[in-house]
Amino acid sequence: MNYSNRHNAVRRILVEQKLDALIFFGMTNVRYLSGFSGTDGVFLCTLSETVFLTDSRYTTQAQSQVQADRILCYSNKLLSIADEFESLMVKRAGYDADAISVALFNKLTESVSSCEFVACSHELESLRACKDVDEISLLRQAANLNRQAFDSILPSIAPGVSERSVALNLEFALKKLGGEENSFDFIVASGVRGALPHGVASEKTIQDGDLVTIDFGTRVGGYCSDETVTFGVGNVSGKLRQIYDIVLEAHDSALHSVKAGMEIAALDDIARSYINQQGYGEFFGHGLGHGVGLDIHEYPSVSSRSSDCLQEGMIITIEPGIYVPDLGGVRIEDSVIVTDSGYEVLTSIPKQFMQIN
Repeated sequence: MNYSNRHNAVRRILVEQKLDALIFFGMTNVRYLSGFSGTDGVFLCTLSETVFLTDSRYTTQAQSQVQADRILCYSNKLLSIADEFESLMVKRAGYDADAISVALFNKLTESVSSCEFVACSHELESLRACKDVDEISLLRQAANLNRQAFDSILPSIAPGVSERSVALNLEFALKKLGGEENSFDFIVASGVRGALPHGVASEKTIQDGDLVTIDFGTRVGGYCSDETVTFGVGNVSGKLRQIYDIVLEAHDSALHSVKAGMEIAALDDIARSYINQQGYGEFFGHGLGHGVGLDIHEYPSVSSRSSDCLQEGMIITIEPGIYVPDLGGVRIEDSVIVTDSGYEVLTSIPKQFMQIN
């Protein structure tokens, strides 16, 4: 990982916002900027220096992982930050406002009363928005594990098997292949539960004629995979089959439109308008997708509310869905890289309709 490039990106924000320092409390940002994968630490960046602070539990880990000019071990986080601010003569500091509680912020301002703190949120979105070659390599590896694990458990899916069993088998397969941990709680929703966009796996058993939606992912080097497949078990009713084809067309149309410079809201509209035209607009309530990286949901949000444009190097999901109460649902999702000429699909499970007999 080229951490010096990341530090320089922070320094550009310092200059733009007229800040003496930026301090990061959110562990995802801390990991992105330092390489630290523990659960407690702070990253501080000035125009001339980077400092990583953590407690004694992580002294050895920090020495082996962290990329910073100095690594400090604290017994009291806020007092240590105050000492550093005084030493570095920080008078105006930005902080990652989305990652800090009001309680911690109040304690911070009490401990460092001589400093003006500036909330940074939108200003920091650019830091992790576009992935470098090392990040894309890890995201690609994670996506490849999805395909291998899904292929390995597919023969075990049949009527009478519980959603929970499918989720556990998939988790075991991913970890056996080298996945670190789940990107999120797996969704396995069959039959009428397919109408639940976040239908986490239950004890319900899969029945003949069910559509089954599986939304899953793992992590490699901290980076997430995210993919959703929907398929039939036995003979699926004509209406559900029709819904599948509508969602697939919406997915494919949006996917083939991805390119750098495109308005994100316009991309969302391609899928949403088609689903609307087919009479199912009220059953597609979420955005078309989201960014993926160290967090499973990160900037950009791919929705009608976005005022941003796609940029080369962004990793986004394309995941339209239709969810009809008391009937079932379909979601089809791929993760894609935005390129200068269009897109590259990271995930690789085929999305054409599949039926298990």
